[in-house]
Amino acid sequence: HFPDHQIELSYEAGCCGFSAAREFINLGWSVTIVNPSDIPRMDKQLYQKTDKLDCRNLAKQLQLGQLKAIYIPTESQEQLRSLLRQRDQLVKQFRKVKAHIKSLLLFHGITIPPEFDNPNWSKNFQQWLFQLPWPNITGMQCLHSKLRVYNLLNKEILQTSNELRAYCRKIHHTDYYLLKSIPGIGGILSTAILAELGDIRRFNNERQFANCIGLVPGIHQSSETSNYMGITPRCKALLRTYLIEAAWVAIRLDPEIQQFYRKHVGKNQKTVIVKVAHKMCRRILSVIKSGIPYQIGHN
Repeated sequence: HFPDHQIELSYEAGCCGFSAAREFINLGWSVTIVNPSDIPRMDKQLYQKTDKLDCRNLAKQLQLGQLKAIYIPTESQEQLRSLLRQRDQLVKQFRKVKAHIKSLLLFHGITIPPEFDNPNWSKNFQQWLFQLPWPNITGMQCLHSKLRVYNLLNKEILQTSNELRAYCRKIHHTDYYLLKSIPGIGGILSTAILAELGDIRRFNNERQFANCIGLVPGIHQSSETSNYMGITPRCKALLRTYLIEAAWVAIRLDPEIQQFYRKHVGKNQKTVIVKVAHKMCRRILSVIKSGIPYQIGHN
């Protein structure tokens, strides 16, 4: 197809991943994938929209150089990301099953002993649930069915987590252990960073890195009025959630982070913890680009 021509192609990112882009790149074509929200459009196109008009607009904006391409991951990175998100789906289902079990006990008037009433379910608590007496066998069968699902999901989460860590230790050995050297970042978060972002060295500065994750404020300014709308909805949602959770751990482990957090005592905790997560972004980028493990208290 068109052997004597330079071909440039563009399409909107969608549910089909990046397999098509890689096929076109193998043909020697120049491929630009764009976020649908970032394509310049006129007001007229809000009322007259067809696939043909969208294609014409996309081609015109590509010709004018108005399109900002998004990062095309490699096939191995895309599949690693799929495994990470599969684990996230398993964790969500696991939490639902725990809520269903507690809801069943509440519905039938069964009180959980105080020593077992906490988020972490011990083996003793699970044994207590299995041995719980029921006046009717169907109630026991219902609970045991939920417990079997609970145990199955728990095993799947553990196996998937081990597979993620083992893969990154083997394939991304250097970056994996550089990330783990930062207080608050463990094995799962290290794999999440590598899976969601790929090659971190492609970011030129910390601002680009934090903007990609979504740890920057949303702002609407007009004339003399400025309206801050919290953190931007444009984000890597899963990675941002993991980083904010890791920030709470870093406060306990790193004296410098703890001191930074205490400077903002009295302010909105949600705002402060986002600032801590933003500070961790700087450390992540610095550690990866320098290739030197993080050291607590090192000036």
